Amino acid sequence: MNIYKLKSVAALFLVLWLAGCSESIEPKPLTYTQLLTGTDKKAWTLTSFQIIDEGEESNVIPARNLFNNTCEADDQYIFYANSERRYEYVNGPTKCSSNEPDVLLTDQWTFTNANATLEFVFPVLVGNARLPFIVKTLTNTNMTLEIYLGELDASYRFMFTSATK
Repeated sequence: MNIYKLKSVAALFLVLWLAGCSESIEPKPLTYTQLLTGTDKKAWTLTSFQIIDEGEESNVIPARNLFNNTCEADDQYIFYANSERRYEYVNGPTKCSSNEPDVLLTDQWTFTNANATLEFVFPVLVGNARLPFIVKTLTNTNMTLEIYLGELDASYRFMFTSATK
């Protein structure tokens, strides 16, 4: 066996030995929807909103101004990470009446990556109809959603804060 063949065989064994000894590290990146749902579920509270009319933005308005009763202002929007993509609209710590249920609405949510559209029932605007919101920002603790009203050249921008600790 010549010296070059011996070196090649030794190098091959060294590579195979090193490959066999190293542990394969597979990073698990946080998916975009996991920011919305967490690993199991995540609750969000509406904190403020803006109205954009013909390109003119209003000041940021506290969410409590949307509601007739302050008891509605702490309600939460829960997005589940399960395969059914369950969504719940639930009472917050303050109920409007003692006999009001904890879960006010149960439905599903959908997310489209291509145009960053999140569809879910948002009772603040329309009873039980799913609405398409454009996700403007989404971090682990904050979310900004915008819905466009094309015929009016206006939109509503809603800001949420994660209520999940």
